[in-house]
Amino acid sequence: MSHPTAAQLIEAVQLFLKEAEGELTGRLAFHAKVAGNTLAIVNRELAQNPETTEAEALAPFGGVAAACEDLRNGRLDPSDKALLRAIRKGVLARCAVDNPRYASFTRLTEREIA
Repeated sequence: MSHPTAAQLIEAVQLFLKEAEGELTGRLAFHAKVAGNTLAIVNRELAQNPETTEAEALAPFGGVAAACEDLRNGRLDPSDKALLRAIRKGVLARCAVDNPRYASFTRLTEREIA
C-alpha cells in the first residue's frame, strides 16, 4: 500500500474543513474558511511551482537575483520587451497560485506585451 500524496492529504483536510464550516459559527467558521483557502493556495503552489516558472523565464537575464541587481544598477533596460515578458510570466505564475479567479488576473492572462 502506498502513502497518500501531499495533494491528497491537503484535499482531505479541505473536505473536512468544508464539512466543519457548516457546523461552526462566527469566528470559528471564518477561521475554518481561511484555513481551507490557505490549503487551496498551498495545493496550487505544489502543483504549479511558480518559482521554477519565474526562474526559467528570467534565466536569459542571469536569473531572478541577477536581473533585480542589473535593473537596480542600470545594466538592464526596464523597458526591454523581452525582460518585461519574462517578468510578467513570473508574476502571472505567482498570481495563479494566489487566486486564479481574480478578475484582473484573468484580464492580464489574456493580454500580451507587444
